[in-house]
Amino acid sequence: MKRYTGFCAYFVLLSFCLTPFNLFAPGADLTPQEPQQSPQDILHYISSSWDVLTRSMAKCETVSDPKTGETSVVYLPAGFPMPPPVQGMQKNCNVRVQQLPATIETLGQLDGSKIRPPGILYLENPYVVPGGRFNEMYGWDSYFILRGLMREGKVDLGRGMVDNFFFEIDHYGGVLNANRTYYLTRSQPPFLTSMILAVHEAEQARAHDDREWLVAAYSHAVRDYQLWIREPHLAGDTGLSRYYDFGEGPVPEMADASPYYPGVARYFLLHSQTANGYLGRANEREKLSSPVGPTFSVYLCEQHTGAIAAGEMQGPLPAKGCETVETIGLTRDFYKGDRAMRESGFDTSFRFEPYSAGAHHYAPVCLNSLLYKTEKDLERLSRELGREQESHNWEQQAAKRRNSIDKYLWNAARGLYFDYDFTRHTQSSYEYVTTFYPLWAGLASPEQAAAVLRNLKIFEQPGGLAMSGQESAGQWDYPYGWAPTNLIAVDGLRRYGYETDANRISQKFLSMVLENFRRDGTIREKYNVVTRSSETHIGAGYTENVIGFGWTNAAFLELLHALPNEISSRLGVNRSSRD
Repeated sequence: MKRYTGFCAYFVLLSFCLTPFNLFAPGADLTPQEPQQSPQDILHYISSSWDVLTRSMAKCETVSDPKTGETSVVYLPAGFPMPPPVQGMQKNCNVRVQQLPATIETLGQLDGSKIRPPGILYLENPYVVPGGRFNEMYGWDSYFILRGLMREGKVDLGRGMVDNFFFEIDHYGGVLNANRTYYLTRSQPPFLTSMILAVHEAEQARAHDDREWLVAAYSHAVRDYQLWIREPHLAGDTGLSRYYDFGEGPVPEMADASPYYPGVARYFLLHSQTANGYLGRANEREKLSSPVGPTFSVYLCEQHTGAIAAGEMQGPLPAKGCETVETIGLTRDFYKGDRAMRESGFDTSFRFEPYSAGAHHYAPVCLNSLLYKTEKDLERLSRELGREQESHNWEQQAAKRRNSIDKYLWNAARGLYFDYDFTRHTQSSYEYVTTFYPLWAGLASPEQAAAVLRNLKIFEQPGGLAMSGQESAGQWDYPYGWAPTNLIAVDGLRRYGYETDANRISQKFLSMVLENFRRDGTIREKYNVVTRSSETHIGAGYTENVIGFGWTNAAFLELLHALPNEISSRLGVNRSSRD
């Protein structure tokens, strides 16, 4: 395990201004309860949480946005008539309702950061949110949430969420990061076809004919796929894709984590060898050229003891005895990478260089595995719809992507998949849990899957799989583990017949969640899988370990369901009523 550290002393102070913000909990969210007496209570918690976390345009708490602290507005698509539920919200919740200033046909066509004030984007159907500060419908969270809903028999709610994504494609240009105006410039990892198939299979199980819906679903999935195979989402000439946000500058949703960007600037100042064009600098006689975000003053300070001070000033003025020696700012290239990292969903890690500042320079394992699965899903859907030529075309496209993944992302010597920097024509060496995505997607050969399995020890910890072996202080790195990546890895291992390993990891993760649930009666966004605790110490990004939590609840059900009875019984959870 590697650790990224800063210097304990340095010759500078970084001065920046903090804007006050209001962090509030939207609606009646889940809060810590008295310790639970029975492990069985966790199933009741999960079952009841779906209602607590469901939002709709008929609920006042839907508009709340803890991330910005601003009074929210409901935005309708341009020219869209006001639906009755929104009229009721306008009256009963005392919220403003406006239309977007222009019709949107493609993602990024409208810069959401220029829409003031920011607000919630209208969706037709109820949806489940992750919880806490995440009070909107998210792109990739929703896939895992939907799996939990299908497991609980809430097919109509899950289908309505998929229909909401079709609405986003029709009216907002694509599947959004989430339905807020400031997310109009980016998407999230493409799980749409996986969601479509989950609903389709659930409808088949209850003998519902959904062919008309499937035709519409296929059409929307093809449109969503097109985003990822066109510029600027192409990873050079590799035949692979990358994450990319059409917006510029700092992201508005980090308003409740105000020290984030000054902290990034300080890191690159102290670790200049990693800056790679992400930090702009000018001395006191120069101006920083073309800043796209805030600038920061660097001060040289002497303490009364004669020693040199290190730290941050929580205000615009230097301390006594300090002189300004430099002005710094993060560059446009940094912010493009920062935004691309957020489209990946893995914010923040050091996977794509420090603070993932180079995310837009990489062809990622996760994204291209998801696109391979999308192509295979579209092959299946088109065949079910009787479109044999289209099915053949999708099969060929998937085979082509698989060849490119083998060429650029597979490392036979190390037995792992790695991201590829297409600007430097080099493969990353950053070991990351997304190496299991090709197993989940079914694109790994049996030999590749066996090699990945031999490296399981890199990630496996007492509480399941850690994101990486690098301790960067980011929440998507060591020592933290997350429900979605553990579920994907376990599903991938089962796909290749590694049941013993899948069961072991599942038991570790489930028992950890149960132990913490017994202590405080909650399920959290993430866990320290080394200490098996929900206590986290995040130094890069927002620091809260959010309660709820949509995808953890769902992954708990899915991992539990797949365990043999003799193992699940050891956990003390009787799943018979859920199966």
